[in-house]
Amino acid sequence: MADSATSRHPLEDLQKLAKEWGVPVLSDEFARLMDINDPLAGFREKFHYPKMGDLPLVRRVDGQPPVDPSEDGIYLCGNSLGLMPREVRNQLDTQMSQWARFGVFGHRHGFMPWAFCDEWLLQDMSDLVGALPEETCVMNSLTVNLHLCLTAFYQPAGARTKILLESQAFPSDHYAVESQIRQRGLDPAAEMICLKPRDGEHCLRTEDILQTIQSRGQEIALVFFSGVHYYTGQLFDIAAITEVARASGCRVGWDLAHAVGNVPLRLHDWDVDFAAWCTYKYLNCGAGCIAGAFVHRRHLGGGSRERLPRLEGWWGHRIETRFDMTNQMEPDETAGQFRVTNPSMIQAACVRASLDVFKLAGMQQIRCKSLLLTAYLEHLLKHRVPSCSVISPRDPQARGAQLSLLLACPVERVLSELEARGVACDERKPNVIRVAPAPLYNSFGDVLRFVKVLADVMPTDLN
Repeated sequence: MADSATSRHPLEDLQKLAKEWGVPVLSDEFARLMDINDPLAGFREKFHYPKMGDLPLVRRVDGQPPVDPSEDGIYLCGNSLGLMPREVRNQLDTQMSQWARFGVFGHRHGFMPWAFCDEWLLQDMSDLVGALPEETCVMNSLTVNLHLCLTAFYQPAGARTKILLESQAFPSDHYAVESQIRQRGLDPAAEMICLKPRDGEHCLRTEDILQTIQSRGQEIALVFFSGVHYYTGQLFDIAAITEVARASGCRVGWDLAHAVGNVPLRLHDWDVDFAAWCTYKYLNCGAGCIAGAFVHRRHLGGGSRERLPRLEGWWGHRIETRFDMTNQMEPDETAGQFRVTNPSMIQAACVRASLDVFKLAGMQQIRCKSLLLTAYLEHLLKHRVPSCSVISPRDPQARGAQLSLLLACPVERVLSELEARGVACDERKPNVIRVAPAPLYNSFGDVLRFVKVLADVMPTDLN
């Protein structure tokens, strides 16, 4: 498979392959050949992929042949909940066995002892986000981690009191920011700078973000964005935004819920102050699973010029003296100082199973296939479902694994018909369907099947 992680548009790679194989890009045979030549094709078998007979909303559709219950569904919802790695059961069985056999001794004995189970994840998690292990911690859930980081890094002083974020950031981010501002006795309406796309556009332009930072930097205490926008799939230029924000004296934090496991990240090199992410979307660790956070090394340990204000708990205490029970806090010198309580060994086992898959596949190879999948999806939609508008960035390098489709008809009706035919994607009101082919377990055949089903269920008077 061609390397599309270049300056070429991945559609050029698809067209080049089609020419070499002597088949049209729009043909069924092209999808079949892409899957045969996909270096990640075997990773689908590392996941439990839903079957038609197990999907709860599949039903018999008038005029359609009966559903084959043994056929794979069309799962394109990894941006909401990733599929279950098969290795999860083995990891969980190991922990359950150790609990049954060892009791309390499981804290310090066996595979991934519970007193250190989060630390067993740090090397591979830090590799995934482009960080040092000491800058990474696995703890809590996403919004809890955001609150812990905001408590430390949002320190309004003098004229610098405002937080810059997207007007349509994920609601939980807005709620967290608003509550943090109120906790400091300030007014969210006055202290939040919420950037909107230009009239008639769906995505923020990087130049507009940078211009706002440069023109209002003296007012801004914190720039806080999502790495990949949940609604549009836009991949923000984390490096450029961070560089300009820090040059303007602002601290910079990122919500990477839709970015981790989706796009390559280099948080340390980009000099990000902090970041937080969940693990149940592209990381495939299970609903509500334990989350992750990053704090740059310059804020930690002996090299830090300041002691960040933190909400503290016993798991942020140095492991060497944590159990001495002196009631004298000795903060860990790593990002682990932000931990407040012990992690669940069950959730850690789920993360371990997922990280093993990512380590084997590699993010560069995942990103390469992702660019091809979304380019292929966009090309098929253009030719087979022209009534759909893609509101995700047209530049493949400026988006993740998700295309958001703007419909010119009621979204509930279309989604219901898709689900009846075994498609798993989701809606975002008022009229957007999010479609996310995840490279680890989705195929080009899945994308082709989805577009055929979508074309079939769209009202004919719109085509």
